[in-house]
Parts: sequence; C-alpha cells; structure tokens
Amino acid sequence: MTWTPPSARTTTRRIRRLLVVDLIAVIAVITTLGCQAPKSSSTSPSSPPSAASSSNPLHSEHGGALSEADGAVPDDVTVFDDAIPAVGNLDPGLRKALRQAATDAADDGVELHVNSGWRSPEYQNQLLREAVSTYGSADEAARWVATAVTSPHVSGDAVDIGRSAAMAWLSEHGAEYGLCQVYRNEPWHYELRTIAIDRGCPRMYADPTQDPRMQQ
Repeated sequence: MTWTPPSARTTTRRIRRLLVVDLIAVIAVITTLGCQAPKSSSTSPSSPPSAASSSNPLHSEHGGALSEADGAVPDDVTVFDDAIPAVGNLDPGLRKALRQAATDAADDGVELHVNSGWRSPEYQNQLLREAVSTYGSADEAARWVATAVTSPHVSGDAVDIGRSAAMAWLSEHGAEYGLCQVYRNEPWHYELRTIAIDRGCPRMYADPTQDPRMQQ
C-alpha cells in the first residue's frame, strides 16, 4: 500500500466534492430543459374549432361574452341536460335518439357528452370568424364551420359528441338509432337520419364543402 500525505488526501477529497457539485448542477439544468416542451401554435385538423366554454369564452362582435343562452356548453354536459340550451333546443327527434343511444352506451360503460349542440346565429357567425382567423382563409374555414344560414347546429339538427370513447361507440352503433356521422373529417358531428335504422347511414361527405346544404 502506497502512503499518501495528509495534504494530498485533503486536496483529493475537495476535488471530488467539486466534481459532485458540478455534476448535480448539470443534471438540474438538463432536467429543467427537458420539462419545457415547445408549444405548438398550429391547430390540428383532427380537432374541432374551439367552442365557447366557461374556461375559454368566445366574444360577440359587440364585445360581450357569448353565454349558455347562445349555445355555449360548460364542462361535462350530457345528452340528458335539458337545462343547457345547447341540449334543450335540439330537435326533439334528435334528442330522443341521443338519449336512447346514451342509455344503451351506459351499459357498455360509455357516457355521451355534448361538446356542442344548438347554437345561436351569433355564436355560429363568431365561430366562423374565428375559423377564418385560425385557418387563414374563408375557403379553408368552410371545411370546418358553416355559416349561420346553413349550419344544422343553428337549426338544432346537429350535435358534436365527446369524448373519444363516445365517438367510437357511436361510430359502431349509431345507425341503430338513426344517428349518423355526416362528415368524414368530423368524427364528432352527428345528425339524425332515421332511414339508417333499416338501411345504414348514408355515405359521408369528405367535409361540409361537399354537402349540398352548404351551397346556399
């Protein structure tokens, strides 16, 4: 065994402590940077344009916030929540079909939430303006949001279903209740097609721009 002077051993321990401190500092910096994921500013085509909610209200052209009375939907609304105008103002036939489907879906552990239903014309026009801003042109926005004149939401004939399990369940079983996905790019958007109960849902349009109803 080689003898090491005390002064040398002290110097060695100091160097080791410094190396440990530096290593801890480096790890802390790496961890901090790793937790700061970059934020994307783009809107995913697989998601619907934003709708008014208690946490992210839309604002009317007159400066006031759009409310539940305009069709804004709070969190966790289901097809049974008549007190919410977005549900209560839906076409009675559509609402009945949704509730029949929801009752059976519950047996499979699935709950049908409503992300959007009936909307006021002001709400629809505001959504369209926001879509033009988001997508960069009126033509692109039209693939996702209709005008107040043509939108089946304004007439109470359409509902946007959430969440993913509910969309998957309706995709498989919706025709049994006359509930059909209308647009291929909107798996959340359902309308009532009673003929589907016997014949299955009609062929979907690629997006709303292919729907003759939107050509007014």
